[in-house]
Amino acid sequence: MLQVGDSVEDFTLHDQAGEPVSWADYRGRPVVVFFYPKANTPGCTQEACDFRDLKGELDAAGAAVIGISADSVRKQANWTKKHSLSFPLLSDPERVVLDAWGVWGKKKMYGKEYEGIHRATFLFDASGAVAEAWPKVKVKGHADAVLARVRELASG
Repeated sequence: MLQVGDSVEDFTLHDQAGEPVSWADYRGRPVVVFFYPKANTPGCTQEACDFRDLKGELDAAGAAVIGISADSVRKQANWTKKHSLSFPLLSDPERVVLDAWGVWGKKKMYGKEYEGIHRATFLFDASGAVAEAWPKVKVKGHADAVLARVRELASG
C-alpha cells in the first residue's frame, strides 16, 4: 500500500458519466483519493456522503476529492444520482489503480477469507506525493479527519 512520500504513475479511468479522468488532470493541487469496497452499501454510502457534505470546505482549502472502486460506471452513476454525490467516482473493474496502489487484497468477514478493496484514503500534496495515508479507514469521523489534515497542508 502507498506510504507517505510515495508518488504514483499517471492513469486514466472513467467516471460515473463515462468520461475519462486522468491523474495528470489533478497536478498542482492537493487531492484526496478514497477507496471504498462497494457503491450503495451502508458504510460506503456514509463515507461518500460525508465527503459530499464537506466538499465545499475541501474546495475552499484547495483540495479535490476522488472516489475509486471496482464498481461499474453505471453503478457509480446510479449511486451518484441517488445521493447527489458531487465529485468524480472512478470505475476500476480491471484493478489498474487498485492493484498499483495496494488497496486490493485479502480480507476477512465472518471468518471467511476473500479478496476485495481495503477501505483506504490518501491525501496527495500539490507535487503529487502522498502527504497522508489512512490504510484502515473507520468511516465515522473519517472525512472530518481528512479535512483537518487538508487544512494543515494548506496552511503549510
